[in-house]
This record gives sequence, C-alpha cells and structure tokens, in this order.
Amino acid sequence: MPEQSPLEPVEGDPFGPHNLPYGVFSTADEPGRRRLGVRLGDAVLDAGAAARTLGSPYAKLLDQPGLGPLMAAGRTAWRDVRRALTAWVTVPSHRAEMEPLLHPLGSVTLHLPYEVADYVDFYASEHHATNVGRIFRPDGLALPVNWKHLPIGYHGRAGTVVVSGTEVVRPSGQRKAPGDDAPVFGPSAKLDIEAEVAFVVGTPSAQGTPVDLASFRDHVFGLSLLNDWSARDIQAWEYVPLGPFLGKSFATSVSAWVTPLEALDAARVAPPARTEELLPYLDDAGEEDPGGFDLRISVALNGQVIAEPPFSSMYWTAAQQLAHLTVNGASLRTGDLYGSGTVSGPGREQRGSLLELTWNGTEPVELADGKRAFLEDGDEVTLTAWAPGPDGTRVGLGEVRGRIVPAA
Repeated sequence: MPEQSPLEPVEGDPFGPHNLPYGVFSTADEPGRRRLGVRLGDAVLDAGAAARTLGSPYAKLLDQPGLGPLMAAGRTAWRDVRRALTAWVTVPSHRAEMEPLLHPLGSVTLHLPYEVADYVDFYASEHHATNVGRIFRPDGLALPVNWKHLPIGYHGRAGTVVVSGTEVVRPSGQRKAPGDDAPVFGPSAKLDIEAEVAFVVGTPSAQGTPVDLASFRDHVFGLSLLNDWSARDIQAWEYVPLGPFLGKSFATSVSAWVTPLEALDAARVAPPARTEELLPYLDDAGEEDPGGFDLRISVALNGQVIAEPPFSSMYWTAAQQLAHLTVNGASLRTGDLYGSGTVSGPGREQRGSLLELTWNGTEPVELADGKRAFLEDGDEVTLTAWAPGPDGTRVGLGEVRGRIVPAA
C-alpha cells in the first residue's frame, strides 16, 4: 500500500483544509530565517515558497517573516489568498510541488506570528464578572452598574505578549493581606490563569473615525486562544482606583496559530439575550451575522482537564468590543490585539480561572499530584479549543501552553 500523502487530510482532523490557520516558523537548518506558513494536519506548509513555486501574485504577501503584510492587505486579499492556499493543498495537480514544502510540526520552531501593536483586554463574561463580584464584594452588587451598558476593558502591555510555549516567570510585586498593617514585596502567592480568546486586527482605521458593528469583518483578521496570566494578590492591592497594572502586565500568552474568521463561519451563534437596552452603537439586534462564536475551550493543569469554558456564553461580542474600543475615535493599527476577557459558563466546571474554580483559594482543585488553590512553580497550563466547522467538521484552534518558573 502506498504511503499516504501529507496533503491527504485524515478524516476528522480539526486542522484539515477547511481550517488552514496561519503561523510563523523556522527550521533547524535555518534557525534565523522566519517564514509564514499554514498548518495542515501535523505539518506546516511554507506558504511563501509555495507561492513562489507556483508563480502566484500573492508571493509578496506570503513570502514574509510575519503576518503583518497580509493582515494589512485587507479583507479581499484575505479571502483571495485563503482560496489560493486551499487550492494548493487540495488540487491533485499541485501535489508534487507542494509535498516538498511541508515540514512536520515537530521539526520546526514556532514564533509569535505578528508584531503586537496595542493590547486591550475586556471583561465580557457575565458569569465570570458575577463570580468575581461575589468573591470580592459578598455584601454588594455582584455586577458593576455599568457592566450591561458597555464592554469594560483596559489597556495591557503589548511588549509582554509571548507565544505559546514560552516559560512564565512568577512575578514579584507589592501585596497586602487583609488585616496586615502594611504591604510587603515579594513573589506572588496567588498566580492565576484566565482562559480567553484573542482577536487580531488586520486593517487599520483612521484616528477620529469609529468602527461600527457591521465593519467588524473588514478589520479583524482572525482569532487565537489567549491566557492572560494574573497575579491576584498584586492585582487586589493595586487596582483601586485605576485598574489592573503589574498584576497583569508581566506576561500574556497567545497561540502560535491565527485562525481566519472565514474558517469559523459555521461557528457563528447569537449571543445571550440582552437584559438592558443598548445604545445604538452597541445594539446588534439588526446585524446580519450573529455576533457570537461557538468555541469549546478546555483548560488543563499538568495534563489534567480542570475546566471547559463555553465561549458561546459571552455576553459582549467581539464586534461590540471593537465598536466600543473605537467609538471615541481611537484608531486601529495592524497587529492590534484585544482579548475577550475570561471565558466562564454557569457551571463550576466551566470557570476559566483558578480564582473562580477555587473560590479565591478556599476550595482547591484536586490533581493527581495534590491540591491547587493557585499555580505553583513547575505547573504547566494548556488551553485548547475547537469549533463546529463546515459539513460536520471541527475547526481546531492552536493550543496555548505555559509553564511557571520561579521568580527572578
């Protein structure tokens, strides 16, 4: 029996030709040369070399060390390049030319696929926000009074966004326990995760010009998984009155793969019902495309699944977040990244942070190697996800993995 071609999709593979997420890789023989690729099964196709080999007009966008030029080229180019790539890996006449350009995933090094311009993080899960409110304000309102009127967010630190697999150094900072007279300085004792989805901006916008809901697809290139590492004890002491700072800015991990929005058309779903009337720029009731995404996320700690947060439960959509982000005239730049906020569902096993899963450390999770309230040195967290694809397929999202190493 002849050996199966790596271009022949394995039935049920979530990284088949219906997906084709983009990434940047280098090889062992040329470690200093970064190349743009697309994932196909357990291999990555050198997209630039493929375009050159076939004399494609898209070579100038694909023969690059990063995704920036393609992302900046706009929606029409995104669609046309995706169609070309799909043909290159599915049309039999291209097989002899494409097979030598495939590299096994295990043989390459993956890199951050784009330069992060700005990083913004939101707080869009009603379940997460309610849980956090009940933990920290047990006698007050669980949700802030503005929560259902606007997508709450803050600006993060673009320079500490790292690709999956990068080790995370336990941060140090000021913290003050309840009842203590003064703060102390030292390594965080409440290091946490936040399972999120990141949206990556391709097409920029002019300063002074808001981006409306209907223009979401014209500006957002694709999405990835994101882990917004959080030092809860540092965050709790510093966040009043201006919000998160050092408790968040030390590291944010993203997947090495960016899934194009077009690959997720079958995963679009309506968001939860609104319980407050929205201002016109956020009112998506009349939008043609449903604003939610049915993404099934899995959170594993040291290889053991501890939560499965459903992204379909997010109250605020990515389009609403983009509209709010720009409504004051703030411009978009190619490479802007904005996070959904922690994804949590109504059930205990659907909570996307240890803060919620352990109820601020009072109900530790059981692991094979003991209990955890928060992360210990040596712990490794892995986020994975999939979404419904065309014709009953699954669309895989690249994993986000990070291991905690001791404070410097």
